Amino acid sequence: MSRTTLPMAAVVAGALATTAVVLTTTTPPQRPAIELTAGGNGATVPFTEHEAEAAAHSGTRIGPDFTQGTPASEASGRQAVALDGRGEHVEFTLTRPANAIVLRYSVPDGSSGSVAVYADGAKLKDLPVTSEYSYLDTPWIAGSRTHHLFDESRLLLGRDLAAGAKVRVQLDAGSVGAITVDLADFEQVATPATRPGNSVSIAEHGATANDGSDDTDAILRAVAAARSQGREVWIPAGTFEVGRAMAVDQVTIRGAGMWHSVLHSNNPFRNDGQVVGNIRLHDFAVLGEVTERVDDRPDNGYHGPLGAGSVISGLWLQHLKVGVWTMSGTTSGAVIENNRFLDLAADGLNFNGRVTDSVVRNNFLRNTGDDALAMWSLGGADVRDTFENNTVVQPNLANGIAIYGGTDITVRGNLVRDTNALGSGIAISNQHFIHDGTFAPLAGTTTVAANTLVRTGAMNPNWGHPHAAIRVDSYDRPITTPVDLTGNRIVDSPYSALQVVDGGGKGNAVTDLDVSGAEVDGVGTVVLQAETTGQGRFTDVVATRVGTRGFYNCAYPSGTFTINRGGGNSGWDSQWTDCSSWPPRDDPGGSLPGGNLALGKPVVAGGYTDVYRPANAVDGDANTYWESVNNAFPQTITVDLGAVTAVRRVVLKLPPSASWGARTQTLSVSGSPDGSSYGVVVGSAGHRFDPATGNTATIAVSGSHRFLRLTFTGNTGWPAAQLSEFEVHAT
Repeated sequence: MSRTTLPMAAVVAGALATTAVVLTTTTPPQRPAIELTAGGNGATVPFTEHEAEAAAHSGTRIGPDFTQGTPASEASGRQAVALDGRGEHVEFTLTRPANAIVLRYSVPDGSSGSVAVYADGAKLKDLPVTSEYSYLDTPWIAGSRTHHLFDESRLLLGRDLAAGAKVRVQLDAGSVGAITVDLADFEQVATPATRPGNSVSIAEHGATANDGSDDTDAILRAVAAARSQGREVWIPAGTFEVGRAMAVDQVTIRGAGMWHSVLHSNNPFRNDGQVVGNIRLHDFAVLGEVTERVDDRPDNGYHGPLGAGSVISGLWLQHLKVGVWTMSGTTSGAVIENNRFLDLAADGLNFNGRVTDSVVRNNFLRNTGDDALAMWSLGGADVRDTFENNTVVQPNLANGIAIYGGTDITVRGNLVRDTNALGSGIAISNQHFIHDGTFAPLAGTTTVAANTLVRTGAMNPNWGHPHAAIRVDSYDRPITTPVDLTGNRIVDSPYSALQVVDGGGKGNAVTDLDVSGAEVDGVGTVVLQAETTGQGRFTDVVATRVGTRGFYNCAYPSGTFTINRGGGNSGWDSQWTDCSSWPPRDDPGGSLPGGNLALGKPVVAGGYTDVYRPANAVDGDANTYWESVNNAFPQTITVDLGAVTAVRRVVLKLPPSASWGARTQTLSVSGSPDGSSYGVVVGSAGHRFDPATGNTATIAVSGSHRFLRLTFTGNTGWPAAQLSEFEVHAT
């Protein structure tokens, strides 16, 4: 759920000289691509995802960007390709056979139309696109902005394409004027399933596919007949209209496949009171027309309790408020598996209290407008429930997976990618949201194990500082029962990896946290962000590519969090000690999207000494450095960002070794759009470099520039300008 409360939080050596002008380019380090299913984590899916920015294209790549409310920030991987002229295209090369495409895209608000789809040069079909389901506003959620900028459209191509085929999405003469393409999923869709022998077809009771008439009564007649005869309900291929919600209990409803059988409805299934259960929904799509989020309207694929032993499997749930929301009764032994939750205005799935011994597994969720998967123990505890092996991509408000209270809850083996505003990859919380006395706080042992989180965590605009990839939040009451974080992998978090916090700002403690076997590979600020009191045990937590410092430990309103270090920890020993300021986002090695804009870019200097070339200042290695000619101030070093870019911060580094004594370098920053005329961005001032605090100086800058130049006029530690990293950041 989206966070609405504004908490506290801390606000806030020389050699022979050679004079030369050198222009060099280095190649930034490339990281292996993160697979859709990484290291056994996440859902096993029948499609292959192709990112537009990795495909051949004639458009403009946008991103990376983590700025709330921008198209790139809501794109998978925080990058996409913008097309805005006739003939512009993105061309994907298939790695597996396919006969269907799902395109994730954004078009300007108020636009509708189509894009052309080609295969190996021959036009196949036009794919409809629209902004109708995008650009959501939720002003009652503090900190939210217009979001849900992307949507998805699916199309059966009408022919089988082999691996190696080139599928082009193109703006033709009759196409929509502009489109931003994020990705395409390609799938080999099976033919419609045949009707089971032991079934009652809705067509036999008056439902007619594809005619636009309301089929609700016919479906209810089929349900009644099937229950009385002990048979299933069959939904044949085609689209059927459901004009009002249907109460269902003790019945199996099966379709010919999620690509073939469609219920067109905002809320086809609704149980407002307790049911017996054994409700089984299989293999069809629910496609809604929800264009705004209205929280007191049950615009959900399934709404209400499931009773005992129910199954929801193989459903495609799209353009609804929520896919599945259980409430108003009890649910036990439910299995929710193999579904796709796409383009939803709020949650993907929410177990809203009194759900026991149930599992949500192997589901794929993308572009939700709130928590993709949530358990919210309001009205009674969720008990012994599990979220397992699901894939979550781009929840554009709130968390990937959120647990609000409950007893003996497990979150295991999930893959979460690219969370956006107001959320973490995984949140474990005691936040009530509604204070009616029925909330059941965390109890028993909460287990978060073997999950992979990629580019998760986001800035909370209400707080002015970020959520981590995994957040443990004592909002509303202390967390006193065990929370075990075991064997999780956190990759390229734009901010921090792990967080303990009382989001309500009361200082509620987290007293029994155990973190073991965590792999942290890339964070923008710190590995551990501790903002409340309590204690935790940390064993075998291994961090690489750490941004600003290893940890931050500033509890609010006072105190610290006790960090008990076991064996096997590495890479996060250093501490950010200034509790009056927030650690700035840094990019270790330049591989975090939206990080160091200068990494590997062309650089020129007024001169250099021996092997200490200017290229060393943009190579991502703080142990190599540029050194100017001795006794020849002023000295300059200039980086070309490649395009006029809005910049907010320059980070200057010297080698971190303690052998480099502390020194002050006097310098100014200037900028230029074209490399010829420069204006002062920051006037000349002394900047302290001290190995005890990382040998780093951060300078706030402003404006949009292609070229940034540093002009050095003094150095108290050596008679030359010295710089191991010249980093430029947009945030």
